[in-house]
Amino acid sequence: MGFEYKELDVRPLLQAGVEPFVEIMTAVDGLGPGQGLRLLAPFRPQPLFSVMERRGYLYELSELDGGDYEVRFFPKNPEVLASENADDADSWPEPFMELDLTDLDPPQPMVKILQALESMPEATVLFAVLSREPVFLFPELVKRGHQWVGNFDKAGTAFRLMIRRGGTKP
Repeated sequence: MGFEYKELDVRPLLQAGVEPFVEIMTAVDGLGPGQGLRLLAPFRPQPLFSVMERRGYLYELSELDGGDYEVRFFPKNPEVLASENADDADSWPEPFMELDLTDLDPPQPMVKILQALESMPEATVLFAVLSREPVFLFPELVKRGHQWVGNFDKAGTAFRLMIRRGGTKP
């Protein structure tokens, strides 16, 4: 879960004698917010680690059966997303309620969040942790007059979401 990964298998390129660096950088340039790159290579691509770190990516390395490697590159500083109507979230009160919804499959997290918001006082904050970015929840929150901010944690394994009920200051 977490980040959505685009996959690039450079093994066929290397087998054909083609240096894959340009292909890798093209794939990285094509990544959107919250996306990572899953790279498959026949060796540990050590020089690429520092290049990717300078571009703002961390990595996880796994050795596959047969001696090949899988490297997952993910953004170091996850982008903070926010609704257009959200004012400065640093001025929001501490969460009134916290929900861990990482074990639920859609649409359950959305249902639970909307139910919880109904029972909360105006201008209080709900903090929720989900296993993926709740893209279908965002427009529903705005439609109901709520503000939200969220991002992936540094490991890219959970999406953290703060919602201020009603969107008005206390």
